[in-house]
Order: sequence, then structure tokens, then C-alpha cells
Amino acid sequence: MTEPLLDIRDLRVPLPPGADRPLAVDGLDLTLEKGEILCIVGETGSGKSLSAFATMGLLPPNLPKPTGEIRFEGRDLLRLSPAERRRLTGRRLAMVFQEPIAVLNPVYRVGEQVAEVFRLHTDMKDAQIRRRVIELFGEVRLPDPEQIVRAYPHQLSGGQCQRVMIATALALDPALLIADEPTTALDVTTQARILKLMLDLRRTHDTGILFITHDFGVVAEIADRVGVMRHGRLVEIGTAEEVLTRPKADYTRELLDAVPRLEPRERRTDFGDVALSARNVSKTFRTRTLFGKLRETRAVDRVDLSISRGETVGLVGESGSGKSTLAQCVIRLERPDEGALSIAGSDFTDLEGATLRTARQRVQIVFQDPYAALDPRQSAGDAVAEGPIIHGVSRRDARARARDLLAAVGLDASAAERFPHEFSGGQRQRICIARALAVEPDLLIADESVSALDVSVQAQILDLLASMQKRLRFGMLFITHDLRVASRICDRITVMRGGRIIEEGPPAELFANPREAYTRELLAAVPGREGHLYTDPARNEST
Repeated sequence: MTEPLLDIRDLRVPLPPGADRPLAVDGLDLTLEKGEILCIVGETGSGKSLSAFATMGLLPPNLPKPTGEIRFEGRDLLRLSPAERRRLTGRRLAMVFQEPIAVLNPVYRVGEQVAEVFRLHTDMKDAQIRRRVIELFGEVRLPDPEQIVRAYPHQLSGGQCQRVMIATALALDPALLIADEPTTALDVTTQARILKLMLDLRRTHDTGILFITHDFGVVAEIADRVGVMRHGRLVEIGTAEEVLTRPKADYTRELLDAVPRLEPRERRTDFGDVALSARNVSKTFRTRTLFGKLRETRAVDRVDLSISRGETVGLVGESGSGKSTLAQCVIRLERPDEGALSIAGSDFTDLEGATLRTARQRVQIVFQDPYAALDPRQSAGDAVAEGPIIHGVSRRDARARARDLLAAVGLDASAAERFPHEFSGGQRQRICIARALAVEPDLLIADESVSALDVSVQAQILDLLASMQKRLRFGMLFITHDLRVASRICDRITVMRGGRIIEEGPPAELFANPREAYTRELLAAVPGREGHLYTDPARNEST
């Protein structure tokens, strides 16, 4: 028998003293064959990424050295010298990271960053390198490759930056590609293109792909085999069909049960007064192109939108459709060029200065990244109490309200005195929700607030938002690129494209009979929609 492309044996990655457990990865055994796609799934802290970092030699320097074996093409990567590893990295094994904008150097053009791989590992001339970079950009479906090689990372969308990272990884046709959550923050159509690119890579280059994800829809689309990790251990591994339809481990069944499906929530009509009224709202941005020409982008184009108290309206669409810009106009982080906004019946359009700050008590926002949204120097209790204090509540009453809200979002009494780094990602998002609700807003905006969370944590946050809305009766604008998530929590879904709302309706009607071709494209791109569904024999129904 031929040796596997990647053979991990008894891998153990220790954690520093004082961590919640001694080993981040505890006795991991797995293999990857040439031309195979192996998906590794599990919650945050399961050891998925650290296993990949150990393979790439990218473990943080504060961690003790890993033990065991990581054999790649017959060589133990853990015992290579730094010089030997540098010769392999980029040439025979490569990695695509979750956050491309954090990996790409902001001061260099993206074409130069890809070209660096050829300069380090080949003797190719500059003209040859440029031609090859342009070819790679074409292979990953970047628009106008000859021009985009001159762009800087900030001039590209998230999906385009991810394709640049993939082009960098593919530059020298590596035998092994590790993809660490490469599609987590992408809209469904861009995600579908990236997944197709992975499948094409396997077909054309016979590349072995280790794909780390928490999205079982993605697993259903591309995996040959699936490994499930928990607390550093591999609890289950098998073919995609076996794991998705006949899981053996209770933990795997729990993860599958938490996966959102295209199942519309029960229709509700018990809504209150209007929380948000947006009429004919428009916003245009003026920027310079790569060649200095003035370019106008109509980010929001004559949008009408209303939300009642107690109602959740979903806003879906691809990156660049105008979703977040509309939200920024609603909360007045951006001033609309035209149109009228009112929150709970009060005009919000032309407010400025102190009047605007006071009025913002009526609308709050929960952002996508809870890590960046909280001040690391501020305790959770102070973060939640800050808003009420700004709006005139006494410090004593604000702290009491903060403790009540932290308990309401499922955190224990000690949470008020702890700092953001002492919480998990899901717990941080709960703090952000408590902070937004502390000023008792009429409207809550959730901007991709669960897209980066594990499926089990995601389900908990969605349930939390629904229960808090039932208790406090605020209206909610729920922005997401995931139609499965929208179907679970939204009473109405609006579809944006090119700055306009092109279609809206209750989820059941929208999914069953979409009028617009674009809506049908979004539905068709939902990962796993045509794949396996887990069926629980005890309930004898598809979940």
C-alpha cells in the first residue's frame, strides 16, 4: 500500500500552565490521501486550528513543543529544521486562513504578495512571474486580473481577498492545502464559488485538502471524509455520508441538530407600533479608482423599509449589496443623501450632535465580531452599564441593570467583574447583546451577529435574541448572508441587490415561490441544501 499524503500519529499539543485543560490536541490520529478532501469540524476550542498550525509549523511561541508525528510525503514535519520547513512551505504544502484581510500586507499590492512566493522558491524572471500571477488570478475567478494585480487589499472585497489568498496557496501546485474556515464570513454565492474552486483544485491537481469548518452545509458539499473533534480529541471519523446520516457520537448528533435549515419560523402577527420607518433612503459614495478616476457607487438606492415592535425583518444579499450601509444610515453612522428615517415615530433623519446622541438610545447595534466590539480594558459589567450612565441613569442603577441583563443573557454573577479575554466568543456576543439592550432600545440591529460563531453557539444566540425580543418587544433588523439563519428567526425577509430591495415576504412564501432570479440564485447557493440531512430514527422525521 502507498503511504498517505499526510499521516498524523498521536499528536499532542500542550497548553500553557493555567489553561482550562493540559492539552489543546490530545492524541490525534488521522490520515489524508492524495486527492482527498477531509473536513474537520468541531466547536471553538476543539483543537482543529491548532492541529493545522502544528502541521504548518505556525504554533504560537508561548506553547510548549508538540509531540507525536506529522508525516508528510514520508518526512516527519515536527523534526524538520527551520530551513527545511521553509523549503516545503508554499512549495509542497500551503494554507488558506480564515481572515484574509488580516494576513495580506496592507502596504503591498496583492500581485506583489503572490509574486513573492515565486521569488522565494523559483528562478523565474519577473516577466514570467507577472504572467503566472495573472493566470492564477484568472483561475480563481478574480475580475480583470491584469488590473487587479495592482490593487491593495483594502480596495478588494472580502471574497476577492480570500481568492488572492487561495491564488497564493496554489501558486506552486502544493500537494497539501490546509483551509482554515476559508468561507465563514463570505456570502452564500461567493462561498459557493470558493467551494467549487476547491473541488476543481482536487480534480485538476490531485491536491489533498484538509478543510476546517464548523458549517455542516459546507461539509455536505465537498467532503469525502469527516472528522469530528471535541476538547482536543477526535470523537468520530468516517465518510461524509456515514457521519451526516448515521452519526455514532452523541456530540456529532448535537452539532447536527444545531445546524440551521431552510425551515421558516411560525408566522406571527402580534406586533406593536412601528419601530422603524425608512422612506426613499439613498446613499452614494464617491471614491477614486486605481487610476485616479472618480467613481460613484450608489450603495443604497431609494429603499423603503418598515419594522414593527416585536417583529424581526431579515436583510439578505451578497457582499456589496448595501445591507450594512443601510444599517449605518438607520443608526446614523452614515448620513443618507436623501429620504426620511424615523425611530418609534420620532424623526431621525437630520439630527446632529447632542440631539443625535440622545436619540440613539432608541436604536442599538450588535456587530459581527464580538472580539473587536468590546474594549479589552473594560469589565463586562462596566461595558453594559456605560450606555445607561451616558443617558442619565445613576451609576448604582446602571450597574444593577447590567447585572440583571448579564443574568438574562445566560452569564453567571461573576461575569460583571471579568474582562473580555476571559470569555469565549459566544459569551462575548452575549455581553454585546446585553450592552445593546441596556438602554432599552425600540430597534435592535444585528449585523451578521452570528456568522462567525459555532453552530451550537449560533443556535443559542438566535434563541437568546428571540427570547429577549419577546420579553422587551423591540423591533429587530437582522442582517445576514445565511438564508438558513434568516429562516429560523425572521418574520419577513427582504432581499437586497445593487442597493435596492428587490423582493420581500414571509420566509415560507419567499422560499416556496421566489419571484426574482437573484433570489433563486441565493437559495440555490445555500450549502448543503441538496446534500444529506440528518434523520433521527427516534423521531422518524428529517431535521
